[in-house]
Amino acid sequence: MKKLLLLLSVIVCLAFSKSDEDAVKTIHVFVALCDNDNQGIVPVPSKLGNGQDPKNNLYWGALYGVKTHFKNSKDWTLVKTIKSDNPKILERLLFKHKKSNIYLLADAYDGKYIKQTTIDFLEATSGRNEFSVLYSDKTLSFGGKSGLLAYVGHDGLMEFNVDGNFTQLNTTKRDAIILACISKQYFKPYLEKTKANPLVWTTGLMAPEAYTLKSAIDGWIMDESDSQIAERAAQAYHKYQKCGIKGARRLLVSGY
Repeated sequence: MKKLLLLLSVIVCLAFSKSDEDAVKTIHVFVALCDNDNQGIVPVPSKLGNGQDPKNNLYWGALYGVKTHFKNSKDWTLVKTIKSDNPKILERLLFKHKKSNIYLLADAYDGKYIKQTTIDFLEATSGRNEFSVLYSDKTLSFGGKSGLLAYVGHDGLMEFNVDGNFTQLNTTKRDAIILACISKQYFKPYLEKTKANPLVWTTGLMAPEAYTLKSAIDGWIMDESDSQIAERAAQAYHKYQKCGIKGARRLLVSGY
């Protein structure tokens, strides 16, 4: 009888352990740092537009940059700064959601490597370039193993084409958020190859600041529908940009 109870106890523990493991979800955010000198953008103040300075960059260290906005959020905790073996990535941060077993990895790419940032993001949306990060007692999978992938920055596809391995690797569902100007038009041919689901992308010019990203991610964590998540993004964009909610809804859309 004791042996049976011990066996049952082991089975229950393993079941809970497997359940906890299954509950882990990962998000990977690719940020092409704003770069006045190396990107086809309307120049911003030099301090914000230095693509080699993540600390002060518009899309990273500034008030509404990914690093600062998520660090200041009541919903996320910065748990680890990770040294990347990729010299194009100037800073890599691991965040944990405070109320769920969800981890977000944010990569700040040197702005002059915006083309490589775009390729890396698109290849990940096809399921490629998986890698692991160790944190606490967990092995967290990012790249093509993340359930949600996001690109933040200038839409370099307006100036260049990219070559990479964009054919869908497997049928695992991957969602994509692309916060860049007119991203639906320019990224669509690539996402049609990678088969990622365009959760939120844009139909016009926009400021790719992190409040829009965070609001969309909030909805993804709560397993909302694509349209509900796009609405969250639009509401956040209107709140900060004062652009009118109808305009924000036309700008931030989901699906093809």
